Amino acid sequence: MKAAVLHAKQDLRFEDYPDPVLEDGEVLIKVRLTGICGSDIPRVNGDAAHHYPIVLGHEFAGEVAGLGKGVEGLALGDRVTAAPLLPCLECVDCQKGNLSQCKNYSFVGSRQQGSYAEFVKFPQRNVVKFTASVSWEQAAFFEPATVGLHGLRCIGYRGGEEVAILGSGTIGLFTAQWARILGAKKVTVFDIDPVRLEVAKTLGADAVIDTRDADFLEKAMAATGGRGFGYVFETAGSDVTMRLAFELAGNKAGVCFIGTPTRELTFTPHLFEKMNRKEFLLTGSWMSYSAPFPGVEWDLTAHHFAKGDLRCDESMIFARYPLAKANEAFRLFLTPGTVKGKILLQP
Repeated sequence: MKAAVLHAKQDLRFEDYPDPVLEDGEVLIKVRLTGICGSDIPRVNGDAAHHYPIVLGHEFAGEVAGLGKGVEGLALGDRVTAAPLLPCLECVDCQKGNLSQCKNYSFVGSRQQGSYAEFVKFPQRNVVKFTASVSWEQAAFFEPATVGLHGLRCIGYRGGEEVAILGSGTIGLFTAQWARILGAKKVTVFDIDPVRLEVAKTLGADAVIDTRDADFLEKAMAATGGRGFGYVFETAGSDVTMRLAFELAGNKAGVCFIGTPTRELTFTPHLFEKMNRKEFLLTGSWMSYSAPFPGVEWDLTAHHFAKGDLRCDESMIFARYPLAKANEAFRLFLTPGTVKGKILLQP
């Protein structure tokens, strides 16, 4: 088959690659569309790859093209995605159902061959079916959608509160939708990009706030009657928004950091003390899995994609490239601010 194979930093080649060989209990999937994740960028354009050569890619959708011995409940042609985590299922964390914390895991698309290829294989337990009403483009966003929901579960989210979403990237837009679907009183999205804020409104945000405005914090607090937000979800991985979360949180709030930080993060004593005074709960969120594996995050994403209340907007897609030109797509990320949205690759 053909695949985009990473041989070294910024050395991504479209070339022949061995076909996956199915073992018992495994499913072969023909990739229809696969997305570039933020975690793939430093692996291609930096030095973050675990080894070379490697075929990256873990956000994808495709159809069943082969069934290993013992696979039941799936048929050739079924529309599927798959959870990329390969937990050991034996360590203490796995036995407790904390699959995201597995200490002996592997991962399709970073440690072994991923979806930047014509075909990829998975154990059957990782494979998730979706209905024909869900487009290939929407299904390629399956994994990011589960990440947003996992954040809500990590903080013990309950409806009826005002919710702040910091960042209107892909994860932020899905987190905002999950908060609404699961009963938020009001969802407010914060960002510095007016175009992305418009997308947030299109996807159901009740209010949006441009944090470039000098008085944005006063406006945000006034909108909550001065109480602050019951839940704050940081999805940008920015030191600025992580500090902002401490300002926006109300008394006894839940604050969840979904975004992965990329810079050193410091707090003034006065700002950090807000966690003490407000007694808000702060937690992180990592990946998107729960027991029974791959978890309710994946089941609910399939359900709400099919139902139509969890949506993708065309503006969430920045560009489409044939897989043969994956190297060109990754070069766009070398100029900061060029890519605004998801790039999809098509084998």
